[in-house]
Amino acid sequence: MENPSEYRPPDLTGRVALVAGATRGVGRGIALGLGEAGATVYCTGRSTAANRIPRKTDEKISPFDHAHRPETIDETAALVTARGGRGVAVVADHTDPAQVKNVIQKIRDEQGKLHILVNDISELTHADFGKLFWQLNLEKGFANLDNIVHTHVTTSHFAAPLLIETAANGPTGLIVEIGDGDSYGYRGHLFYDLTKTTVIRLAFAMARELRKKNVAAVALTPGFLRSEAMLEHFGVTEADWRDAAKKDPNYLASETPLFAGRAVAALAADKHLFKKSGRVFSSWRLSDEYSFTDADGARPHWGRHFAATYGSNLKHCDDAFYEHWVDPAVDALFPDWP
Repeated sequence: MENPSEYRPPDLTGRVALVAGATRGVGRGIALGLGEAGATVYCTGRSTAANRIPRKTDEKISPFDHAHRPETIDETAALVTARGGRGVAVVADHTDPAQVKNVIQKIRDEQGKLHILVNDISELTHADFGKLFWQLNLEKGFANLDNIVHTHVTTSHFAAPLLIETAANGPTGLIVEIGDGDSYGYRGHLFYDLTKTTVIRLAFAMARELRKKNVAAVALTPGFLRSEAMLEHFGVTEADWRDAAKKDPNYLASETPLFAGRAVAALAADKHLFKKSGRVFSSWRLSDEYSFTDADGARPHWGRHFAATYGSNLKHCDDAFYEHWVDPAVDALFPDWP
């Protein structure tokens, strides 16, 4: 991932971020995007060199089997530092509240502040994708809710007090919920739908409760990713990724995880960030607004690609949609809460 001359990162020097789930994919890309902007980035996850399970040469392992993937949080932290920030790797299982609490205490002890939280814990079990809800494996489905929804709530729960304290005397704080899609449409699988739409709702609910605390909460979706796992899935590398279009032409509109990272950096640097609180955004729409580029200097746009390819525009949450999320009865009955 080179930093082309066309892109000038915003200045986030002095900002402290926690990227929960920074080992690979979007989490790593966001950590790097914040790092190249000068932030100190705490990179959490469970993957370390010590617990990687090496693949045997004759083993057929899914690229999406995280236990056998080579990426580690230590690598991510080193890459953050190499790009001009300061990366700090912290081993943590975000399904364990005690470990999450310790991560926040570590940040408090070492930095005394926290400006940005990114919730990207997103390990999904897709073994039964394509089945109907009455055919699903409930154990795997509920594990997805635990791995994603529960971890996001837990991490925000412990991080919020430090975010609020920091924002009281500084720039607007930011919580970013990483999901898939910037609409509220059905995602094709019951548990996948629940996890990916719930993170949007989490951003809205937290935004409501943070609206007097100078901390914004938003949801963000990337486009078609050129993540480590997806590149392996297509049998290509970042150097020859366009060859994947032989299997799926849509991949020509793909983006690297860094693209979402630069979207988060742009949000964090926006002096009017608070106006965006409680909403969901896509990497490509934010690129339209902030003019950041991907690693190769391009500006991939999944929305325009979809419209050109399939003849219809992607729906996204708009002002009319958000109007239905605020209940005047609640505001009338409890005008001073929160």
